[in-house]
Amino acid sequence: MLSYALRRILGMIPTLLLISVVCFIVIQLQPGSFLDQYLEDPRVTKETVATITRQLGLDQPLWVQYLTWIKGIVTEGNFGYSFANGRPVAELIWERLGWTVFLAVLTLMVSWLIAIPLGIYTALNRYGIGATITNFLGYISLAVPDFLVALLLIALVLSAGGTNVGGLFSPQYIGEPWSWAKVLDLLNHLWIPMIAIGLEGVAGLMRQMRASMLDVINQDYVRTARAKGLAGRAVLWRHAVRNAVNPLISLAGLSLPTLISGTIIASIVLNLPTIGPYLYDSLLNKDQYVAMTLLLFSALLLLIGNLLSDLALAWADPRIRFE
Repeated sequence: MLSYALRRILGMIPTLLLISVVCFIVIQLQPGSFLDQYLEDPRVTKETVATITRQLGLDQPLWVQYLTWIKGIVTEGNFGYSFANGRPVAELIWERLGWTVFLAVLTLMVSWLIAIPLGIYTALNRYGIGATITNFLGYISLAVPDFLVALLLIALVLSAGGTNVGGLFSPQYIGEPWSWAKVLDLLNHLWIPMIAIGLEGVAGLMRQMRASMLDVINQDYVRTARAKGLAGRAVLWRHAVRNAVNPLISLAGLSLPTLISGTIIASIVLNLPTIGPYLYDSLLNKDQYVAMTLLLFSALLLLIGNLLSDLALAWADPRIRFE
């Protein structure tokens, strides 16, 4: 298993290099540049624009810009300079990385804790009224986008007399040291983004678990276990659920890139301190190094997620071996 993991990690290096080239080309193909805002301003002279171009390194050939960017990443951990914010890209990402990971991991855990039991219930009671209602609500959750759910929740809270519905803290706790009052304020704000971001994930995981369970409970080994006289609970959890959850483990790795790109609009609507809005702003402002770094980071998360899901699948299913 260790040798397989090392081979996969080494294989990520050329993959990431190729992805970095693609990211750089895509960003350069974007119409316009960051300097357009200066060119359109009559108060800025052409000499000033030329000076800014040299300072930002945009007067260099494209291949020189790419090699300089990659060299900084490999040798110094320098991901470039944000034109719009006037700060290193790594600092901007690091400021919001903690809250991004916290919200994503918490939402993913809650989604799994809710979706798997619902998927099992709807599979075992496929013709029941409760399962039918749950499936209907799941279809609605898949159809409604997360930002619309966020807007509906905000409207609901405001109509009920609430005031502080955006962000993760009330104004008086922003920048203050941690205390029990601040933790309670965080929990009071946290339920809206968790529902808005996680509702679609719960519905999707529930549908996948239901489909896997319907396939597994008709397999020969499940019927054999029942014929041997095993208790229904043992057949369900030891044989059916253990095998039905494998496709969900495979799909779990695909959820890591949503740390950046999956909840951009919902994060903007809810004013969440996550990385997603930075990607959106960098594309609008043509802030190339921020956009390229976040796209590359998203690809890295996808590669890491696939590796972790493969290792978890081998741990959960003894039939799978990578040697």
